[in-house]
Amino acid sequence: MFIEIDTHTHTLASGHAYCTMNEMAQEAAARGLKGLAITEHAPDMPGGPYIYHFQNLKVVPRKRKGIELLLGVELNIRNEQGEVDLSVKELKEMDIAIASMHAPCYKGAMDKESITRAYIHAMENPYVDIIGHPDDSRFPVDYERLVRTAKETGTLLEVNNSSLRPTSFRQNAWENMCRMLELCRQYGARIVLGTDSHVDQTIADYARTEELLKETGFPEELIANTSLEGLKALLKRGKKR
Repeated sequence: MFIEIDTHTHTLASGHAYCTMNEMAQEAAARGLKGLAITEHAPDMPGGPYIYHFQNLKVVPRKRKGIELLLGVELNIRNEQGEVDLSVKELKEMDIAIASMHAPCYKGAMDKESITRAYIHAMENPYVDIIGHPDDSRFPVDYERLVRTAKETGTLLEVNNSSLRPTSFRQNAWENMCRMLELCRQYGARIVLGTDSHVDQTIADYARTEELLKETGFPEELIANTSLEGLKALLKRGKKR
């Protein structure tokens, strides 16, 4: 298995990441990738970029260091209604959008039904392409409903390598991902492998993810980012072109 594009990375613009766009693209090229998604944290995240950052992405060339860049956002799911912190007006101008739960930004109820409803409503957004790291037991979710809705809405579910680090603060990520992958295989829902890199050295580092996929016997054909062009075709915005 070879991943052509890392779908989840951050630069200095996110406030708590540590490399420039050039440094990230250079490392992606060194690791043999064809593409790199730079998905800065959205405005609700403490230290995150102001809305003008996202409105001005049109000025940034999409080729750098021989790498095709997909420039977008990691949105914050705000509540059980699945509201996120950028509007459709901004999102439709981006190349890719992830929506995730982050403790500083989610203001809804924390029970399983509320969290599940939040994810479902976020996936109904026509410009949310990926649900980021739905693996944290602090945000309990009904995985069968999550996966079924992902399949119905054409939303990709992320397997996040960062969640599997021994130092990760996300709880029970390995067990939760195993459950999610089992259901993805059952329903034919596609996943993406994202590193959630906040520094260049972890781009395309899928060591822990590969262990998980091997243990679960997950089929490669359901991994969307083994092909850059295949991924672009599966993004909701790609289907609108």
